[in-house]
Amino acid sequence: MTDHDSTGATYAAAGVDIDAGDRAVELMKSWVGKAKRPEVVGGLGGFAGLFDASAFKRYERPMLATSTDGVGTKVAVAQAMDKHDTIGRDLVGMVVDDLVVCGAEPLFMTDYIATGKVVPERIADIVKGIAEGCVLAGCALVGGETAEHPGLLAADEYDVAGAGTGVVEADALLGADRVRAGDAVIAMAASGLHSNGYSLVRHVLLERAGWKLDREVPEFGRTLGEELLEPTRIYSLDCLAVARAAEVHAFSHITGGGLAANLARVIPDGLHARLDRGTWTPLPVFSTVGEVGQVAGIELEKTLNMGVGMVAVVPQESVDAVLAVLEDRDVESWLLGDVVDAATAESDEGAALYGEYA
Repeated sequence: MTDHDSTGATYAAAGVDIDAGDRAVELMKSWVGKAKRPEVVGGLGGFAGLFDASAFKRYERPMLATSTDGVGTKVAVAQAMDKHDTIGRDLVGMVVDDLVVCGAEPLFMTDYIATGKVVPERIADIVKGIAEGCVLAGCALVGGETAEHPGLLAADEYDVAGAGTGVVEADALLGADRVRAGDAVIAMAASGLHSNGYSLVRHVLLERAGWKLDREVPEFGRTLGEELLEPTRIYSLDCLAVARAAEVHAFSHITGGGLAANLARVIPDGLHARLDRGTWTPLPVFSTVGEVGQVAGIELEKTLNMGVGMVAVVPQESVDAVLAVLEDRDVESWLLGDVVDAATAESDEGAALYGEYA
């Protein structure tokens, strides 16, 4: 027989600290409590989050919308900077702004955090950002899960994901079937890179150019790390306000794939969106990535949002009202282009950019 250590194996010895998880829950409770709606039943700590669906009685035909997402390799920047209280806002933005595209009001979210080692303060910071994002989106954070994965992730590594649910009246559902030739395309400014294309950005600036995250970049007016961690703008309440004030045919959330590819998803067959590059100047971070990495313009445009985070497709008669609502809500917006039929289009793609950036 083989001799064995007289001490029995434990979960903690295997690298999982249940007590640390419990402390993390206690630290995050105050933040989760801020991200509530009146329909939420109960508090943190149950096996499932509860939402009172009797609120749907006011709908003729409620349609539930659901979305799930993460924030990609932006988490690597947060980990390198040891700053974890904003990445949650990125997570919420990626989820709820996919929901609002169809006209749905985001109702609630759940989150999932996987980490090599549970550090309660770090987990609480992540959840703080998620809760703050939910407040900005008008939805509730009804629950989540923190999983410790020693051996799979390093002690200081983590990843985050989330899922959200929203509701929209069936006859208010937005999308490609509403879009018509002659519609106007309105852009809403991005706050920065948002949460897409970070593999390219990190490859160019951190790996190839060797820039450090604490490097002061005059064009940014702050350090590289601060620029890269700028939270994703959350548009859900802005889009809902626009839809209440004016007729809207479609929204498009500009994420991975860039402006043209994402807008094409809400342009029906036979129609094309013409977008004028000359109507805006992308933030310096986009030109910096292009110049430092010698990245072709077409590669930038199909990878990054280039300064446009959300787009509304509306009838021409709605343009002034939409721009006024967005101005009142401090969202920079502008007329980006229009929708034309195939005979008028200059390209056979679903959306086409033309001209030069201003």
